[in-house]
Amino acid sequence: MKYYPIFVRVAGRACLVIGGGTVAMQKVESLLKAGAAVTVISPELAPELAALAATRRVIHHQRGYRSGDLRGCFLAYAATSDTTIQSQIARDADAAGVLLNVVDAPQRCTFIVPSILQRGDLVIATSTSGTSPALAKRIRRNLEDTFGPEYDLALRLLGRLREEFAQRALPAADRQRIFTALVDSPLIDYLRGGRRADVDRLLATTVGDGVSL
Repeated sequence: MKYYPIFVRVAGRACLVIGGGTVAMQKVESLLKAGAAVTVISPELAPELAALAATRRVIHHQRGYRSGDLRGCFLAYAATSDTTIQSQIARDADAAGVLLNVVDAPQRCTFIVPSILQRGDLVIATSTSGTSPALAKRIRRNLEDTFGPEYDLALRLLGRLREEFAQRALPAADRQRIFTALVDSPLIDYLRGGRRADVDRLLATTVGDGVSL
């Protein structure tokens, strides 16, 4: 295994994107969705990025990359095709202990980005360890047919039940029994088919009276 698969919390952390084009915009969007504090360094910005800078959703430094720009950053993307700059950023990131992804240059990366399928809190990440991002995307598209919006509904339901059980101080063994029964039940099929009455009957049987979708 070339890479150790983890999910990283970046909320409130300083993250840097070097570059101002379409690819840089994609990286900025994903970081903002995760709650990161994003700075962009680029002489020019794509229109969408310029709009984010104008509304102060990102900080923009209108210039090229300089050594020292990574100081204080948790994570960085280098979305530039200039190999000389890529090498400099990679050296600086290594010295500063900053996680770095250099777009289309896995040999310079300390992390790579998987192809993501998201259904609410369900996140399925597919990676080919940088060998073929196109194949990773193909696999993700195949998974989209299997994991539909019903998984988001199921997770929201199970999350609400977890909160309720915590308020009731339900014993751990009882919580595990109920969640295992629900996960192994036709719950997903009922949600996929919009069968609310069947979901309510299942909840009443498994959890108890008074619990419904």
